Order: sequence, then C-alpha cells, then structure tokens
Amino acid sequence: MTKSPGTPRLLRRLNDRSALELLLADGPLTRAELGELTGLSKVTAGQLLARLEERGLVEVAGERAGSRGPHATLYAVVPSSAYVAGLEVLPDSLKAGVADITGRIVVEITLNPSDFRDPVKAVHAAVQRACATAGVDSSRLHAFVIGTRGVVDPRDGEVRWSYDLPSWHVGVLAGLRETLGVPVTIENDVNLVALAEHRYGAAVGHDDFAVMWAGIGQGLGVMLGGRLHRGISGGAGEIGWLPVPGEPLPADVSQPQSGSYQRLVGQAALRELAEAHGVPGLSVADQVRHGGDGFLGEVAARLAVGAAAVAVVLDPGLIVLAGDVGRAGGARLAAKVEEVVARICPSQPRVLTTGVAGNPVLRGALEAALEQAREQVFSDTV
Repeated sequence: MTKSPGTPRLLRRLNDRSALELLLADGPLTRAELGELTGLSKVTAGQLLARLEERGLVEVAGERAGSRGPHATLYAVVPSSAYVAGLEVLPDSLKAGVADITGRIVVEITLNPSDFRDPVKAVHAAVQRACATAGVDSSRLHAFVIGTRGVVDPRDGEVRWSYDLPSWHVGVLAGLRETLGVPVTIENDVNLVALAEHRYGAAVGHDDFAVMWAGIGQGLGVMLGGRLHRGISGGAGEIGWLPVPGEPLPADVSQPQSGSYQRLVGQAALRELAEAHGVPGLSVADQVRHGGDGFLGEVAARLAVGAAAVAVVLDPGLIVLAGDVGRAGGARLAAKVEEVVARICPSQPRVLTTGVAGNPVLRGALEAALEQAREQVFSDTV
C-alpha cells in the first residue's frame, strides 16, 4: 500500500485548525496546555505554534507563572489577522459592523439608505464608512454577510422577494460581489438571529430550537441538528402566512400583511388589543413592556398559536421569543407563552426570551461571516 504524499500536509493543516479553534475558545494557552488539549506532543505543539506565529496568526500574549520553574509563555490568535463585515438592511437604515477574527466587534455604524437609489452603492458606502471608522482597510475583509427581510434562495443566494425592500432583487448579489471584491452572502434576517442566539444567546448549547420573531412582521428561524433549516426555496419560517382559525385566509399573497397569523399578532392587531385593555404607549413594544397581566396574557395566547404549530411539526424543545415584542415582553411574556403552549400542545417546549445583547441581526451576520473567514484563513496555514 502506498502512502498518500499529501497526508502529512493534511494532518498539519487539521492540527493547525484545531489549535486555532482552541485558542479562540479557551485562549490564551501555553504550549503544554495546547498539546494536552489537542493530544499533540510538546515538541509538535511547539512546531505548530512556531508555524502559526510565522504566518501571523498567533502571537505571544504574556506569561503564566508556575509553581516551580520558569514562567510559561502564553499564545493567542492575532485579532488583526483577518476582519469580517456584517450588515442589517432595513427600509429606513443600513447598520454595518466590522469584527476581527476573534469575534470582537470593532465598530458599528448606521447609514441612511435614502441617500442612495442603488442598493449596491448604499452597501458599498456603508462598508467603506465602517472600515474607515474602524481604521481597517477594506482589502483586509475576508467575508461579508448581509441580513435582509424576505426570502433568499439557498440555491444561488439571491433575494427572491422582499416586500418592503423592492430594490433588492435578483442581480444585486452579483453586483455586490463585484463591487466589494470580497465573498458576499445574503441571508434572511431571522435566520441570522437564530445563529446569534445559538452562539451568544438563549439557545447556547441547543442544536434544535426555533426563534420566533414578533415585531412589525413575523418570522421564524429554525435550527435542526446545529444547522439552519431554510427550505427548498428559502421560504421556511414565513410564519406570518400560517393559517389561523378565525382569521381570514389571504386572497392575494402579494399583500404582506394579509397572512392569517400576521393578522392575529401583527402591530395593528396588538395595538388594537392594547387599546381595548387601556394600555398606553407610543409603540406596541412599549405597550407590551408596561402592560398588565391581562393584556400580556392575551398577547401570549396569540403568540402561543404560532409556537404550538412550530412545536407539533418540529418538536424543537426550545422556542426563543425575539423581535421588538419578544424582547419587550421579556421573561414574563415567555413564561405565559410556555404555559399556554403546554395546555394546547402535546409536546411542551421551553420558551425563553432572547438572550442576545445589541442588534441580533447584525450579530448573526458577523457570526456567519466569521465562520466563513475562519474556514478560509485557518485552512490555509501550510
């Protein structure tokens, strides 16, 4: 049997990738600690660190005092070895962020999209401004992920439709890739929220869960077996169209607010419910935040219709309430939704409020970009 000449190189690449992931998750680490965690000898771990240090991916990050003998050198991933960008696209704002390879967010900026007719020019301007503010040359970006409302076709990454972003259409992705000169991905915004919840929020440690986004529109992000479920055409999670008893079925699906579940839990419906309960507030989120148990109980009962439908079809074990309404209702609303779902559904998922601080769509976009960048940078060390 002949040995493959590429095997030693492949093993070095795999060991390098494993070491870099460990340094990101648990670092800084000493050579001995890295060897113990990877199963490599001290000599091999030392050679690995020297190789990664030469490539500019690892640097000395201090020393650790021992009980006897000399201090041990600590190693960490070089934060500036690569950068990524993320963007959330809304009708009235573009929010862009830049993060280094460790995941630290360097800067976040907001741009008014009405200053640009062309979405490609608007995104390019947002990225350039974010990079300039961060002091990072745009040529150092290794990946860029954009979160947007609507359906993104998983087969080619194009936006198939978005009701409130009509200028985002087939062809925009190619224009972005050509203009930015960096790998660009467009992803549904609630799918990105699911990534953020899985990495930083209420779904840490859960590979099967669903994020219910309750706000101006209704959305669902589903993760099964640690992977996002997008559906054949990217339409998985459009829960606003869920048929609901007592609510009319849509006569024209081109009307974004005509879905049965959207009629039940959308902004107009919840504002009407708040007025019936005498709950004041400038926004539905304020009304949910300050509403009494009676009002919150009715909101929970309506949200539970969608949560129960998700539970009986997918049985995810955990449902995370996100969006303006989910965040405003907090643990009180989540507990009430869980209680109602347990009464009407044979499976009894936990229901928690979002645990992601800041902008969850932007956080998810940066997380998705980091996964791509690390795959690219960490796999090219030998």
